[in-house]
Amino acid sequence: MLRRVSVLLLLCCASAQTALAQQPQTQRQELTTGAEVYQAACAACHGADGRGHPQSVVGFAKPLPDFTDCLFVTVEADEGWEAVVHQGGPVRALDRHMPAFGNALSEHEIRMVVSHLRTFCDEHRKWPQGDLNFPRALITEKAFPENETLITSSFGTGPAGAVSNALLHERRFGSRTMMEFNIPFETQQTESGTWNYGLGDIAIAVKRDLFHSVAHGSILSVGEEVGLPTGKESLGLGSGVTTFESFAAYGQRLPALSFVQFHAGIGLPTKPDVVPRETFWRTAFGKQFVQGGYNRTWTPIVELVAARELVSDAKSEWDIVPQMQVSLSKRRHILVSGGVQIPMNEREDRHAQVLTYFLWDWYEGGLFDGWK
Repeated sequence: MLRRVSVLLLLCCASAQTALAQQPQTQRQELTTGAEVYQAACAACHGADGRGHPQSVVGFAKPLPDFTDCLFVTVEADEGWEAVVHQGGPVRALDRHMPAFGNALSEHEIRMVVSHLRTFCDEHRKWPQGDLNFPRALITEKAFPENETLITSSFGTGPAGAVSNALLHERRFGSRTMMEFNIPFETQQTESGTWNYGLGDIAIAVKRDLFHSVAHGSILSVGEEVGLPTGKESLGLGSGVTTFESFAAYGQRLPALSFVQFHAGIGLPTKPDVVPRETFWRTAFGKQFVQGGYNRTWTPIVELVAARELVSDAKSEWDIVPQMQVSLSKRRHILVSGGVQIPMNEREDRHAQVLTYFLWDWYEGGLFDGWK
């Protein structure tokens, strides 16, 4: 978001902002279309075609964004663009050349110009918009295709110690497709009290957005994952079986910055006599709280997750996972989350686990960008 908003910070030149500021919106007739707002406030720097004027025209060396880049203009939510237009680039640690238009443009005009920016991409309706990119839960898969890298961790609280860490890398391809690579590193305590550690079972997944609607706040995706037996089964670090997993993910915006996400699927191992087939279904409810209007986000989430082996007499195992996600950087591209997965039934051999992740939305900027 930081990189996209930095472009937006540059969205309006200081000269245009100064001209508008000399005639406050309360003393002039409000502009009626996003194109009119763009022409009055933004075209001086960003050009009539949205590609940005060169340094010889704008007077500074910072490259201007290309609003015809479909990924750039669709991946961010309206709120992120509006924050930069309203308060200027520094609100999201973007370039200072992007001035604040909060006193020069009305809230309605700001919303109109942000909508207009998206139209510079000829196929913007084919790309899911960032308003459908709901906060990530610890377990429930998102429907939105991402460009992210995560480090996840889980710590068992039972008598037999177990620690699992994983590196997840997600990359978008085109408007609707994403690939994910999951590389786990497992640590398992043996009955004798010693510890085994090493590479777990690597998984590769593809996810495809089938349907999205900003107007209805909905997005639906399907995906396929293959788990490879790269971990040492003899040391308790892997299953020893290749597993194919088919899944669907759905997200729905609710009022007041709240949301619900659903995720369900089936795991089909190549040797079901060794690793049973299993179905799973998960639901995540959450609500965002924005500190100071445009700053840090706090997102409490509660997940209900269930799984059932497809064997006779098997019972569904239900867990509840309360958690909190917090954005760290001003650009909101660095986030952390933590929670506890608590068994709700079948507790004899199941114990609570502490779950965490560190998330880097690398499309928005580097690890050390967007902090101040």
